[in-house]
Amino acid sequence: MIRVAIIDDHPLFREGVSRSLAELEGFEVVAEGASAEDALRIAAEHSPDIVLLDLSMPGSGLKAITPILMNDPDQKIVVLTVSEASEDVAEALKSGAKGFALKGVGSRALAEILRTVAGGETYVAPKLSAALLSRLTTPASPPEPDLLASLTARERQILDLVARGLSNKHVAIELDLHEKTVKHHMTRILAKLGVGNRTEAALAFRDALDRQNSGSPRT
Repeated sequence: MIRVAIIDDHPLFREGVSRSLAELEGFEVVAEGASAEDALRIAAEHSPDIVLLDLSMPGSGLKAITPILMNDPDQKIVVLTVSEASEDVAEALKSGAKGFALKGVGSRALAEILRTVAGGETYVAPKLSAALLSRLTTPASPPEPDLLASLTARERQILDLVARGLSNKHVAIELDLHEKTVKHHMTRILAKLGVGNRTEAALAFRDALDRQNSGSPRT
């Protein structure tokens, strides 16, 4: 017998789910509630095998998952909601829910979902699985490269002087180099920084210095 608590703030829907499960063999509805507060109380008082939880309710069903599991880490939670947002699916599963089903599922299909979760498996509605998989496997945007680290010590010397307003000729005099050598270094610097001219290179250099010194992007 799988003991289920139903938490949903729509009485007619809650009663319909309760009646449907009662008509199927192997289920017992031990309690009903209409808010996140009810979910916490019912989970603690009745220790159901599964808490069937809506997301949109007073107090937020999503926010109830973590405290329920903090009180009883073995509690199984199945979300039953209209939300198809991959963010909600990901957050619910991350918080510890073992199932995410959509309202509109038939009573026998819901019963099978509850049996699956009671048996120790995780369930996500098939139409949401692809979107969730895409969200979880899409690589995050790569961090902005450390522009200063890409430069040699000599290139940093030259770019520092350029950022101070010195021409190639005066940079060459300052560093005791041939002007042609400075121009060669500047070509490499522009390529490494992905900019088109000296002014853009100087601005990129200053931004990189600001990030290095402050630890956060310049705004």
